[in-house]
Amino acid sequence: MKRAAGFTLLEVLGAMALLALLLLGVYSGVRSTTHTVQAGTAKIEQLDEVRSAQQFLRRELAQAMAQAISRDDNGDNIYFVGSENEMRFVAPLPGYLGKMGPQLIQIKLVPGDKGEGKRLEASLAVLPPDGSAPKPLGDPQVLVEGITGGGFSYRGINEQGQPMDWQGDWKYTNNMPSVVTIKLVLEHGREWPLLSAPLRVSAAASQGPGNLLRGLRGPGVGP
Repeated sequence: MKRAAGFTLLEVLGAMALLALLLLGVYSGVRSTTHTVQAGTAKIEQLDEVRSAQQFLRRELAQAMAQAISRDDNGDNIYFVGSENEMRFVAPLPGYLGKMGPQLIQIKLVPGDKGEGKRLEASLAVLPPDGSAPKPLGDPQVLVEGITGGGFSYRGINEQGQPMDWQGDWKYTNNMPSVVTIKLVLEHGREWPLLSAPLRVSAAASQGPGNLLRGLRGPGVGP
């Protein structure tokens, strides 16, 4: 009787080796594609984070109001507080939140988690009409994470109506700067386009306790 034809052990092992190589190639391709998609998604999310943060900052600074935040030791109104890592000013909230009235907005660079880098946060607070301390409105919201350098700078108008030099510390708290610049350095080569936001005093400021005309004067001008 004739023996039935079949595969030898060597042929089976060779076929299995070829199949393994084929599966390895498919797996590598899938893994590479997945990695590319994840990297692309992360890049888009990072760009959206920066874009959203800049839109928020530009909008709120443009709507900054000459409304007093508090008073200094001499009893003079404080309209704007600014340093290299923090700024505080009054502005209306966007959309339906604007019904709550103007809020104290604090933009601040704070240490990141585990002391690695910094993050940019925005905090809102209600200004009680009786002049008491502002009341925080929820927890601070993170605008951008992974910041390795940079800060805020300010520019105002002098008594002669000429632009002053850029300053990292706004000393004229009873006046408003004309332009605020936010320059940040982000980790992993992420780009932060230089943000220069002019301040336009809102017409609604005339309804608040602040002095609108005083807010429009240049630094160094008396009451």
